[in-house]
Amino acid sequence: MADTKKRSLDSDNGTESGPEKKLATGDGDGKDTKKPVADPGSEAGSMLAGFQTEKIMRVSSREKNIFIHGKMGSGPNEGQDAVLILEKTPFREDSLAELFKTSELKLQMRNDIYSTYHMHPPAHLNDIKATVVCPATEKHIKKYQSQELFLIQESGEDYRNITLPYIQEQSFSVQWVYNILEKKAEADRIVFEDPDPQNGFVLLPDFKWDQKQLDDLYLIAICHQREIKSLRDLTREHLPLLQNIQQQGQEAIMKRYSVPSCRLRVYLHYQPSYYHLHVHFTVLGYEAPGCGVERAHLLSDVIQNLQTDTQHYRTRTLTYPLRADDALLHKLREAGRF
Repeated sequence: MADTKKRSLDSDNGTESGPEKKLATGDGDGKDTKKPVADPGSEAGSMLAGFQTEKIMRVSSREKNIFIHGKMGSGPNEGQDAVLILEKTPFREDSLAELFKTSELKLQMRNDIYSTYHMHPPAHLNDIKATVVCPATEKHIKKYQSQELFLIQESGEDYRNITLPYIQEQSFSVQWVYNILEKKAEADRIVFEDPDPQNGFVLLPDFKWDQKQLDDLYLIAICHQREIKSLRDLTREHLPLLQNIQQQGQEAIMKRYSVPSCRLRVYLHYQPSYYHLHVHFTVLGYEAPGCGVERAHLLSDVIQNLQTDTQHYRTRTLTYPLRADDALLHKLREAGRF
């Protein structure tokens, strides 16, 4: 289970990532406005200058990222453990002409009609997104390490007797979620809000999306209700909330980004990475972390299942992956369920 004090950037077991200050996407009332966000300044420019690498925890050639455990070498967190995530940003169509014109090509191989080059673009067209978790606890470090995954089949009884008590014992913090809902943090990033306390929600970009192109569009809808932890809590009485998130979320994305509902993947995770009901909106064609069949549940299917049976998600067996070091996996194993 992911550490819920911070949004994670775990490709298989998390859905969110740490903050990046670039461009705010709204003024909190659903209006289509953009405001510049203050630049982090010289501290951000030098904070990695003395970074000391301790261990490469994970590298993905497919996702073009690397996860590094190390210690900060300068600044207020000097000497403290940190997790550094480096990720190549996607190509932008609007910069291709400049990319072709200003990049240097070095021939590597030519054979008949095929040739391979190393391309060296100018720095401003060769971004690397850096996410820093500091100070990083042992839990953060373990979370980002490459580990085996195990597929769990959790019955409704397993949830009530094992998983729910585990969640309650751990007291996972979602204060950062409440900060968003109360406009104490990230208010300038909200794309749309329905303030209704029962059926309302806020919609804002996930931090994995740099908002420079639509190919990896990713937004999160966080409901105002605070009693719903996950898919397991949903019954027919929550249908107005779910239908509102689906309809108004899709309309807001169409208005802001001109992406129609037929090009959106709208889903919930189980297990979620934090225990406050939220819904993911990603563009089709983007293989977002956690969108696989073993973890993602399409919102349209959830609505239909609840219309058919109000107790559907409280009684059915749900399948999901857990990492080898997950405490919940050990609880399930101790109970003889794995």
